[in-house]
Amino acid sequence: MTGKTGPKDSGGKDVRDARLKAALKANMARRKAQARARSAEDAPGETGEKDKD
Repeated sequence: MTGKTGPKDSGGKDVRDARLKAALKANMARRKAQARARSAEDAPGETGEKDKD
């Protein structure tokens, strides 16, 4: 039966948790980079208008 739980599953859970933690960290880094890129695109337009005054 594939639904059995036992002492072997705790090792697999640790591996799964580590994999999910790494995936979450990579996802957050990617999202931060995207947010920085978006704000960098907006920033030159805003500062360019302010410099004209």
